[in-house]
Amino acid sequence: MPREGYQDQLDELREDVLYMSEVVLERLRTGLDALDRKDEDLAWDVIEGDHEINQLYLDLEQDCIDLLALQQPVAGDLRFVAASFKIITDLERIGDLATNLGDYTLEAQQSVFPDVDVQAIGSETIDMVEAAMDAYAEADAEACYAIAEADDALDEQCERASETVARELIEREDTESEEEVERLMRDVHRLLLTIRDLERVGDHAVNIAARTLYMVENDDDLLY
Repeated sequence: MPREGYQDQLDELREDVLYMSEVVLERLRTGLDALDRKDEDLAWDVIEGDHEINQLYLDLEQDCIDLLALQQPVAGDLRFVAASFKIITDLERIGDLATNLGDYTLEAQQSVFPDVDVQAIGSETIDMVEAAMDAYAEADAEACYAIAEADDALDEQCERASETVARELIEREDTESEEEVERLMRDVHRLLLTIRDLERVGDHAVNIAARTLYMVENDDDLLY
């Protein structure tokens, strides 16, 4: 691996990480669309597409290892490679959470609790991941703090949504058969898992921002 190609390899790593984020975000959008429309074909697209994300992760993991082992980067370059390695891990996990949305779509029996706007929560998480990847691409330290603040608002939104589910379930006055109750509880469980998974996407966006801040300024303020 000639040293004169070193900077090109760093640039290629950045571009490849950004490409992986585009694939992951597209899977997340499709998963939310499938859930909203209860579209099983879209759900299977997300589930079966997880293999591509996993392969991208493995390829980029090897690229990071090669750079560390063969080029022995130091200072800012070392932080860049290390941050990129951690970021692709978060992206892979977001891909897994998108796959969960596909699974939930296949399991969905009925629409429950229309006051809970899952699509609005999902849109917020997509915005956060996009902003985190923009910060990585542009080495924008200030943007990293804004993403952490957005996560606080997302956590509150998810908490309110979960509370709405619990409150409306308690207040239901419908007389239902045992079979209907069991179906309702499965859908409630699925809805709460969906809220939880979207909240986790936000957590991964913060992780990406934290690694970017460390990469740019050698600042571990957002790491946790």
